[in-house]
Amino acid sequence: MAWADAMDQRIEVSDAVEPEVRAAILEGIVAHNTAAVGEMPRGELQLAVRDPYTGRIAGGLTGRYSLRWLFVELLYLPADMRGSGLGIALMRRAEAEALARGCVGVWLDTFSFQARGFYERLGYRAFGTIEGYPPGSARHFMARRIDGPSA
Repeated sequence: MAWADAMDQRIEVSDAVEPEVRAAILEGIVAHNTAAVGEMPRGELQLAVRDPYTGRIAGGLTGRYSLRWLFVELLYLPADMRGSGLGIALMRRAEAEALARGCVGVWLDTFSFQARGFYERLGYRAFGTIEGYPPGSARHFMARRIDGPSA
């Protein structure tokens, strides 16, 4: 598409992401990435922590993997479950699942008021930080290789 044609296109703004818009954008990105690096497995991962008596979801982990890396999108445990080893178990299980899906590493982000120390104790290292996000805090991007002997 030439620049003049692009100027004629309409840009729509919305406060909600429509599934069909996201799917179209993702389809284009996947096609571009596949052309650049070849076909690789991609998908989502969920680890749920449920109350054994009620079945209620107490916490867990969600993520997605592509290009041989798992991105941990969300990890949450209520305060009364923290420090019990369950967070470590969730992360180690996510790493094992990532390996089983052909991943070589895991990456995530956390805020300075959240769990950077927890991730560092598990071998994650910061590879980037945005200071002042949110104001007075920082957002840290962290990663850990899970393949090879040092993993």
